[in-house]
Amino acid sequence: MSENQGVVLRRRPVGLLQDDDVELVDLPMPEPPAGGCVVQAEWLGIDATVRSWLNAGEGYFPAVEIGEVVRCSGSGTVVATDSPERFPIGSVVTALTGWQRFVALPDDGLATNVGMAADVDQPAYLAVYGATGLTAYVGIIDVGEVKAGETVVVTAAAGATGSIAAQIAKLLGARVIGVAGTDEKCRWLVDDLGLDGAVNHRTDDVHARLKELCPKRIDVFFDNVGGPVLDAALARLANGGRVVLCGAISSYNDAHRPPGPANYLNLIQRRASMRGFLALDHWGRYPEILAHLQKWVADGQLRYRLHTYEGLDHAVEALNAMFTGENTGKIVIRL
Repeated sequence: MSENQGVVLRRRPVGLLQDDDVELVDLPMPEPPAGGCVVQAEWLGIDATVRSWLNAGEGYFPAVEIGEVVRCSGSGTVVATDSPERFPIGSVVTALTGWQRFVALPDDGLATNVGMAADVDQPAYLAVYGATGLTAYVGIIDVGEVKAGETVVVTAAAGATGSIAAQIAKLLGARVIGVAGTDEKCRWLVDDLGLDGAVNHRTDDVHARLKELCPKRIDVFFDNVGGPVLDAALARLANGGRVVLCGAISSYNDAHRPPGPANYLNLIQRRASMRGFLALDHWGRYPEILAHLQKWVADGQLRYRLHTYEGLDHAVEALNAMFTGENTGKIVIRL
């Protein structure tokens, strides 16, 4: 067996990822590119967007090609370097590592040295200090412009990004309602994270519950899901409401484009706005945002939860958990 292994795409998936759609294979050991490094990946982060990258077509990143390693975020320790000042051996780097054990990383702005291995809590960087926390922060503060006293609704609120976004909105003084898929998750949102209410989109009448929990309507809707829940939220928007489009997990497994929201005309009637964003566009602000996230975690004001799988042979199961609702918090794979 090669010292390096990875999971490569064998065919475009239809619906949930199947074991036969990918293959765990031996890979050659990489060499550090000019100015870059080789990282031994130790933790991989699973996000819904990983599934979208397996479909044909262009997104903000190209689709993963047949035969290529499946793309995902991750972290690990530098074991070889062509830039000892930027990426010293023994330092921890977060990057798009992919589903593999060893990866060559160029100095492309996405590979981020976060400190020496002994000082770094790697899972925390995947769960809150990296792209997850950056996305939540930018979406709530910059795009949503959440203000104290406003009503904020967050979908997939028990997931990695949603749970951080909901807590940041609470820190800003908003009244926050979370939408999740089980009663257990709803209890976690209210009892542990301190949200003001929760909606189980699988068993509740979502329209009725949003009317009950948001009597003054919705000022900011932070959406990770799309589909019928987005429609329900559009119907409850307040005047000047803001819809923040972070993701659309309800449609990533579909073979066709999702229909447009039926209630989009309410954006006109309520003089509201709907805006999509990518945290990637704000990566230059990473040190500033990281400082806020670290302080909130240290003060006990921001909490996160890990849902951990062991090894690359559980990668398919880990990704599918994003869509079956099995996870609470950030899904990670420990290598």
